[in-house]
Amino acid sequence: MEGATSSPLAAWETFFFLVGSSGAALTGLQFVVIALIADSRRRATPREIEAFATPTIIHFCAVLLISAILNAPWQGLVRVAVALAVCGIGGVIYGLVVLGRARRQTTYRPVFEDWLWHTVLPLIAYTLLLVSSFALPSYPRQVLFITGGAALLLLFVGIHNAWDSVTYITIDLAQPASEPDKTEKIKRSAKRRTKH
Repeated sequence: MEGATSSPLAAWETFFFLVGSSGAALTGLQFVVIALIADSRRRATPREIEAFATPTIIHFCAVLLISAILNAPWQGLVRVAVALAVCGIGGVIYGLVVLGRARRQTTYRPVFEDWLWHTVLPLIAYTLLLVSSFALPSYPRQVLFITGGAALLLLFVGIHNAWDSVTYITIDLAQPASEPDKTEKIKRSAKRRTKH
């Protein structure tokens, strides 16, 4: 039985506390992004939200969960490894679901950067988490660097994707009104002039 002071997890407590807190706080950022989308002139479709917005929340929550797992008072590393493996498996499966959703949605055509940040990098992070979970009981000091890297990668993916959404919405809102909107304004203006 390992004592709390001799556990390799003890050395990582502050790191995972900070990363987890950041993931929790940044989840709120994504709620702001969704509020901006709701106020946007161009409404996002459910498929776009499922492919690009919801995964960001999941990644932030995964960072929080990884941090909580690694800060819990475990009595051994095998149970920690099992919990991280479950997170890794769930993340890989969800990453494949997101990949399918991104391919099926038709209102936005993803570019290379979208594929990289919304599908490839999260899949890499969850795969690293899964693979490292198997080696955790045998090589905890080395594997915790990989686990920490996977958590940071998910955090940075979430930050990038939330920022990408905000800038996309901002640029979309800054675009001039579409032609039908201009035509409607001209018609209303003409009607007002004819009434006077």
